[in-house]
Amino acid sequence: MEERMDVQNNVCKEGICCRGIGKHYGSREVLKGVDLTLEKGKIYGLIGRNGAGKTTLLSILSAQNPASYGEVLLDGQPVWENQAALNRICFSRELNPASGLGGTHMKVKEYLKLAGMYLPGWDKAMAEELAVRFGLDTGKKIEKLSKGMLSMVSILVAMASKAEYTFLDEPVAGLDVVAREQFYRLLLEEYETTGRTFVISTHIIGEMENLMEEVLIMKDGSLLLKENTQELLDRCIYISGRKDDVEAASREHTVLCREMLGRGAGAMLLLKPQELPDPGADLTVQSVNLQKLFVAMCGEELT
Repeated sequence: MEERMDVQNNVCKEGICCRGIGKHYGSREVLKGVDLTLEKGKIYGLIGRNGAGKTTLLSILSAQNPASYGEVLLDGQPVWENQAALNRICFSRELNPASGLGGTHMKVKEYLKLAGMYLPGWDKAMAEELAVRFGLDTGKKIEKLSKGMLSMVSILVAMASKAEYTFLDEPVAGLDVVAREQFYRLLLEEYETTGRTFVISTHIIGEMENLMEEVLIMKDGSLLLKENTQELLDRCIYISGRKDDVEAASREHTVLCREMLGRGAGAMLLLKPQELPDPGADLTVQSVNLQKLFVAMCGEELT
């Protein structure tokens, strides 16, 4: 979907837009002037190392946390203190009984009833069906649930909210591989049926790679990139061979990482859009998955 902009006022007319969002706690700056537009009808993967600012960004986009500076707009209207906009957004956070916050002293059925009161699009029938599908004991207190069941509650709330823009923070944390596959199928079913926009923060990159239409990579409070996942991977390659040949082939490209491989060398390159790799006959070229690309961009600095 092509983003429509009011050039004079730099206001996005469709989707959720944040302009120059920053957040600091005392002298610690958690977000540093983030500009981002989330278009309707996409699944976004939000990835970054611990402390990169992912949860803080999602909490500001959903007006659960005020920005220190900048603004968030939904279809051109401010999100902060705007109930009409907030009715279209749901941020289902990871439940943490140890914090004593977020209603974790409630029974699951009480928590879901409360969610239904605050979320105008709440689908009670879907919530009940998912509770059965997930094997949730709704008579049990949230603080007594296993980590996996806590994740299931967060997922249930997100899906049953039917919110047009739905954010999930580490939804598969603590889930076993079977439960994760359940979630991925549920996500695709809901997306294909409703066309809702999902933003999913996750560390399990390999499993989510094929679900993300676009990937958002954060590092140290800044947004490094927002790009179509497959197009990004199509222009990222790993070359290996003699050190001199690798260095020669790397000169005109962005080098994400370099490695010494015995007597040879390797390098991960990010090509320009529409550019075809031409490393030469003496080099080996390999494709790169999203996890390796992320590690190269957000791991140790090049030396």
